[in-house]
Amino acid sequence: MTAFAPDSLVLNRKLPLWYQVSQSLRASILGRAPEASLRLPTEEQLAQHYGVSVLTMRQALKELEEEGLISRHRRRGTFIEPGARRGAPRRLLGSIDAIVAQQSGERTAILAHGPEPVPAELAEYFPDVAEVVTYKRLRSDGDTGEPTNWAENAVRPDVAERLDLGDLERWPMTKVLRDGVGVRISRITDTVEARLADPQTAELLRVPLLSPILHYTGVTYDDAGRVVDVARIRYRGDRFSFSVTLDAE
Repeated sequence: MTAFAPDSLVLNRKLPLWYQVSQSLRASILGRAPEASLRLPTEEQLAQHYGVSVLTMRQALKELEEEGLISRHRRRGTFIEPGARRGAPRRLLGSIDAIVAQQSGERTAILAHGPEPVPAELAEYFPDVAEVVTYKRLRSDGDTGEPTNWAENAVRPDVAERLDLGDLERWPMTKVLRDGVGVRISRITDTVEARLADPQTAELLRVPLLSPILHYTGVTYDDAGRVVDVARIRYRGDRFSFSVTLDAE
């Protein structure tokens, strides 16, 4: 059994530190290797890893405990819950690690990938290229195998040629772009709206035709202001909810 190793994190001073740490650790927990230990490092070790105070780390762990991802035992330590629920509500405060966290922790199957002409509805995002590389993936609950969402990503060709399909089977596209390809992400714009399941979505997610789903669109920009990826994700309406918190400056 391998030890649990949390991902690294570049802190954004405009957002609460405990929140950023909790989201990064959440992604690491849900995306961990199956053989990884369920025991987390100590509060002190995690605080040192993330470069925060023990008090901040304690607040981050409290968030994950309330979500049901971990359990904390006096004198024994902190452990990942083996049956942690993956369809919990998402709290988004605007960090890239929050986006990574919301997409982590599920089995991913690549349905199809390859170049295609830029779809008309995405032309505004890719005015300088004739083609994009599209990746279609189905995500399922890691324990039950039940489909939870399916994603369709349109990626710039010069970025797609550096993508590893193996990485996309394990990690969300945002993490692969940032950590695998080395894209310097400047921002991601999110839109979530209610829609009705079309025939393809109904078949893939095993829901009735025209039943409610949550349709997420995420547009990822690099530090040059280019759109590098447009993600369109269809979530089962009975498995997910989203909430956004706005903090006054």
